[in-house]
Amino acid sequence: MSNPLLQLLVLAGIAIFLILRLRNVLGTRDGFEPPQVDQPASAPSRFEVIEGRADEVDHDVLDHAEADSPAAQALLAMKQVEPSFGVRDFLTGSKQAYEMILMAFERGDLTEVRPFLAEPVAEAFQSVIDQRAANGQTVQAQYLGTRETSLAAAEFDPMTGTAEVSVRFVGELIAVTRDAAGNVVEGDPKAPRKQKDVWTFARQMGQDDPNWQLVATG
Repeated sequence: MSNPLLQLLVLAGIAIFLILRLRNVLGTRDGFEPPQVDQPASAPSRFEVIEGRADEVDHDVLDHAEADSPAAQALLAMKQVEPSFGVRDFLTGSKQAYEMILMAFERGDLTEVRPFLAEPVAEAFQSVIDQRAANGQTVQAQYLGTRETSLAAAEFDPMTGTAEVSVRFVGELIAVTRDAAGNVVEGDPKAPRKQKDVWTFARQMGQDDPNWQLVATG
């Protein structure tokens, strides 16, 4: 074997040995890897809270009320007293309450929803129910759904901690009133109608009782 060829084989063996050692130390990578971008030393990580910015924007409020409006200021004040209060959660709960109370009124039995009604509202609802009964009238109702639930207004009294939130509802239902003989005196058993209301709910913030009461209808 010639001397140049022997040197070439020796060098090739050394190269193979070095490659195997490097693979054992560094490992291998498969697939596509994006290029690494150096981050500035001053850039915060995605999990850091930047001081002074956390409370600048409350989307839970601003998604439902204009910035710096009386309603937005009232809602923010409610959250300061009771941090667990959420506008989105409140509107979801008020939608459920609207359906329950409305259907209880239409069917003439307020028993299940009485804890959610302020005394003047309960008396007004009951007077209508009693008048129907005195006239021998009955109501058949089917609720089809709430088409709109939106914030109408909000107020907060820092002296008493009393919060009032008004909500605009547009519901759709089929309701028909019949007399003692079964004749239709109001409504259509086959045609749905829209029910538009603005209801005001009130509660003293910071109290253990989480329930809001319906204090006004319009």
